[in-house]
Amino acid sequence: MAEVRAEMVANVWKVVVAEGERVEDGDTLVILESMKMEIPVLAEDSGLIAQLKVAEGDVIQEGDLIAVIE
Repeated sequence: MAEVRAEMVANVWKVVVAEGERVEDGDTLVILESMKMEIPVLAEDSGLIAQLKVAEGDVIQEGDLIAVIE
């Protein structure tokens, strides 16, 4: 299992994947917005999205869990 965590404080602008969806290494999971910039969060492993812990409009902190890939 791989945990995808936030690297900064940001707003969740768009959720691109859903739980149960298959992703490949490098696929965009969510797009964050911080200081008028869009920052894609990429999968670092291939697998299934076991848990998606954010929704559009959420404010996340550095280190918050975004998703779990197994």
